Amino acid sequence: MELGLKRGAVALEPHNDEWEKNAKETIYVLKTILGSDAVDIQHVGSTAIKEILAKPIIDIAVAVKDFEDVLRHEEVLKDAGIIFGGEDVAGELLFVMGDFEKDTRTHHIHVVKWDEQQWRNYLNFRDYLNADPLAAGKYSKLKEKLAAVYPDNRKAYTEGKQQLIDEILAQAAKWREEGQTNSHLEGQR
Repeated sequence: MELGLKRGAVALEPHNDEWEKNAKETIYVLKTILGSDAVDIQHVGSTAIKEILAKPIIDIAVAVKDFEDVLRHEEVLKDAGIIFGGEDVAGELLFVMGDFEKDTRTHHIHVVKWDEQQWRNYLNFRDYLNADPLAAGKYSKLKEKLAAVYPDNRKAYTEGKQQLIDEILAQAAKWREEGQTNSHLEGQR
């Protein structure tokens, strides 16, 4: 399957090394446009977690000190095919990439405040699941079950994952507090 899904659809595939390559290219474009207005940019979400099934949509988190730091680049981002999608989640700006004529999304770019909870959640979730194959497997199996039940209802699919995500985030925060890191992921920064 190629990168991208029709908006609202749910389809999962095994980890693909091309996702990492694509994420690095996208991060490079974002860094070029945003410069020092982006404190950090990371590949996050299921496509950044080895060994689990994922929707073929690349999630990128951009940390900023102020949302205006990104919004003032909105036209240049748009020229690069990165379209502002609004504040889909409270306290987070969403930009999307894809084939808009076909209503397909290939990238979700989540702009969050630097070193606030949502930023830490993105990194902790990714790093913890990459470090704990049992937790990653449990999450992947739930995703697979939900995708079979809700192939055309991403909202229900996402809501079905929330309880386990909350549990994983609590475990990941404790894991991080104990000083755990994924040294192999440090080079992504």
